[in-house]
Amino acid sequence: MPKGSNQKLKLYYLSRIMTEKTDDEHFLTMPEIQKALEAYGVTADRKSLYDDLEALRVLGIDVIGEKVGRNYYYHVGSKQFEIAELKLLVDAIQSSKFITEKKSNELIKKLTGMASDYEAAQLKRQVFVKGRVKTMNESIYYFVDDVHRAITSNRKIRFEYMEWNPEKTLVAHRDEPYVVSPWALSWDDENYYLIAYDEEAGSIKHFRVDKMKNIEVLEEVRCGKDKFRQFDLAKYTQMSFGMFGGEPTTVSITFDNVMTGVFIDRFGKNIVIRPSRRHGWSETFVEVALSSQFFGWIFALGSKVKITGPKNVADDFKKAIAEVNGLYDRSSDAF
Repeated sequence: MPKGSNQKLKLYYLSRIMTEKTDDEHFLTMPEIQKALEAYGVTADRKSLYDDLEALRVLGIDVIGEKVGRNYYYHVGSKQFEIAELKLLVDAIQSSKFITEKKSNELIKKLTGMASDYEAAQLKRQVFVKGRVKTMNESIYYFVDDVHRAITSNRKIRFEYMEWNPEKTLVAHRDEPYVVSPWALSWDDENYYLIAYDEEAGSIKHFRVDKMKNIEVLEEVRCGKDKFRQFDLAKYTQMSFGMFGGEPTTVSITFDNVMTGVFIDRFGKNIVIRPSRRHGWSETFVEVALSSQFFGWIFALGSKVKITGPKNVADDFKKAIAEVNGLYDRSSDAF
């Protein structure tokens, strides 16, 4: 049998054929494998193919041969990622607001390459990214990598922090760039946040990564280790609503029993819940970062939830409601 023009790439093309054209529901016979190789300019007899399929198994590709009647059928069984796992990853990328539309499509295309042609079709049917409200910062993908590199190498970073103005332009939040010690990255409310120690302010701060610009990893060693030694990142993100920081305060909240799930979903099953003096209501105690975002969350729950302590927090909430109400009491001419 004359050799084909791409004979040296025989094993490579065979691995592509088996992973792209077969799965647990799609099989190839030996003649079909030979024909598929010929399309790549590779010829092969049966005996050499048996050896090549065994070589693929040694390389970690789960090639399975099954006899049905008088014929053998070959397919790849378990792969690096099962189709259900790939669907989960695709869904996560699609729903991720911090990944741009362009980068989402690039990542999903790479993931479909890890499935057979038939399985890839299932993933492509799920792909619909256009029109979603996603970040416009194409560089965020690399900013995250820069932050990880700084954390791994125990270095500080310098960056500009941006904000939107009424002209829909991103401008610097302040004249001087920030220099902070990065310690962790957190995912909250569909956004990536850097958790860092600001030595100048002497406090832990967080920054939205998609609003960071011109990140530079410095040679200076990070500081704030003592602050983060006992730092509970899960608790910090749990008590910060939308990652808007505020003074950590333990608040007592009374709520209608139908709202129990809301508080467990937000604060976890370990919170204390006890019966309230009001029939059909319960009381819990949670630590939160006091901010207008926390008050907004409470307000959105309506008349089935009430802050019962401390008194100053309840008073601040009533004051916030009064201030908003005052906007609508004033003459519209003032606006």
